[in-house]
Amino acid sequence: MTLESEALDMARRAQAARQAAADRTAAERSAALSAIASAIDAATPNILRANARDMVVARENGRPAAFLDRLMLNEARLSAIAAAVRQIAAQNDPLGEVIEQWDAPSGVNISQVRVPIGVLGVIFEARPNVTADAAALAVRSGNAVLLRSGSDSLQSALALVRAIRSGLEQAGFPADLVQHPETADRAFVGAMLSGLEGQLDLVIPRGGKALVARVQAEARIPVLGHLDGICHAYLHPSADLDMARAIILNAKLRRTGVCNALECLLVDRAALDTHWLPIARALADAGCEIRADDTLRTAFPDSVSAQDSDWGQEFLDAILAARTVDGLEGAMSHIARYGSGHTDLVLAGDADVQERFLNTVDSAVVMANASTGFSDGGEFGFGAEIGIATSRLHARGPVGARQLTSYKYVVRGQGELRG
Repeated sequence: MTLESEALDMARRAQAARQAAADRTAAERSAALSAIASAIDAATPNILRANARDMVVARENGRPAAFLDRLMLNEARLSAIAAAVRQIAAQNDPLGEVIEQWDAPSGVNISQVRVPIGVLGVIFEARPNVTADAAALAVRSGNAVLLRSGSDSLQSALALVRAIRSGLEQAGFPADLVQHPETADRAFVGAMLSGLEGQLDLVIPRGGKALVARVQAEARIPVLGHLDGICHAYLHPSADLDMARAIILNAKLRRTGVCNALECLLVDRAALDTHWLPIARALADAGCEIRADDTLRTAFPDSVSAQDSDWGQEFLDAILAARTVDGLEGAMSHIARYGSGHTDLVLAGDADVQERFLNTVDSAVVMANASTGFSDGGEFGFGAEIGIATSRLHARGPVGARQLTSYKYVVRGQGELRG
């Protein structure tokens, strides 16, 4: 069997499994998710052994520290993955929710009701947690999911999928709601992007720029895009210094290899004398390399000279670009040019500045006076996320179970006839 035919067979089985599970209740889906979480807990030794094999290969291949951090699992991280599944199990079920309802002039009653999208294709790289997050969100939203991890995380993903399928079966659900091929061959991705003869309904890439670009360029079905996390913070002179310093340190250095980490600080020229130096010193003392423009370097010579390529760069490391801007307009102009539409932050005490920034900056998540680390499905109460959607259609921002639904119209009448 070729990889293309194998992918088609898996997608057909996913569609059949989804249809077989279509009439399950919200309580039954919650029970299935609880069973998945317990199965992950029970399989912890097997999953960690598989992850250790992935880590050995990744180190041999010279993968950078940020990559290894995303790939690595330990008991605490696996426990957090299972906890996220349990949080999803405890959520309100989105299916069947009446979004809107009205009586038409004809007399018929029309309601807009949430329904599953169908079979999701999730393509990801070195994040084993995506395996469980995608599976759990698919089950919660009534979808099936065809997963394909990168070669670096293949053994971890396969071990997690075996546990997830075991949990589904224990709960009386079809295991084929969640599938993963035994290979990371790129030909399988090509088959998924073809749409698999209409059996795949939506593809979601979760990885680096090259992966997302390929998916968006080649896919023949809708794509839920997740581009770079080029997150900015604009530092206004009205910002409380202690608060701004703490937020910037947290946003940049809490975890540098994640997409919601701060990558560029925009310093208002009017805040240069009051705010920049203590914040720069705190960053440097914490081990962060600062790549600054000439104005900021003059005030803090321990920074290095920024290059044009540093604007719009996702470092995923303890590196921060810093640039002087002239007021709010200058900051918004920079973000419009170099941002990725992911998450952008304003640090200001002035309420008018906050509101102008929040209303004008066109990103999936805009924030005032809080760490960009909160741009996350778990922090939004979604339990987990498949990614941060940076496109403008269907879903935007953290993608949880509700964002993995579509809707249909239900029309109820009492014999009405159209004239």
